[in-house]
Amino acid sequence: MKKIIIFMVGLLFLTGCSKNPLVTMEIENYGTIEIELYSNVAPNTVANFVTLIQDGFYDGLTFHRLVPGFVLQGGDPLGNGYGGPGYTIAGEFKANNFNNTLSHTTGVISMARSTDYNSAGSQFFIVLSDQAKTSLDNKYAAFGKVTKGMDIIKKIENMATVEDEESGKLKENITITKVTVNTFDQEYKLKKYNSD
Repeated sequence: MKKIIIFMVGLLFLTGCSKNPLVTMEIENYGTIEIELYSNVAPNTVANFVTLIQDGFYDGLTFHRLVPGFVLQGGDPLGNGYGGPGYTIAGEFKANNFNNTLSHTTGVISMARSTDYNSAGSQFFIVLSDQAKTSLDNKYAAFGKVTKGMDIIKKIENMATVEDEESGKLKENITITKVTVNTFDQEYKLKKYNSD
């Protein structure tokens, strides 16, 4: 009986130590969402996101791009789709020889990039439809999912005005007031691919 109890306590301890990071993102005039990050799927992408959050990088930045039925994109310090944190990370997805098993279904968060597979930095997008997986799977680094507040993201999708349908540029960017992360005392070490 003692062995069973010790085993179960040990099991609880192990599972308690492997909690996924939980992100809280406050969006001005809309509300707060929660995002669970999957370091087992894209470890360095998660480390990058956690590091940027802990540095306060995303506080006051915006969502600048919306393609209804596809993605809502943000995390650019310039607010126009051309900014980043001053470095890039390696793309953790199949086309870049990395086994990422997370499909781009509704609510999944993934890293935006240019045509260069290793060009992601701070910009991310939230998937708005399961249909997106057809064009995004294996080509972009999915690394988490909205677990609370997808109704808020849908509200943005329905209410925000897109100024340019081709690019998805918003008439008015939507402010990300504050972003915090609970790492449950786990440390995440970022590996930069290239610095500006």
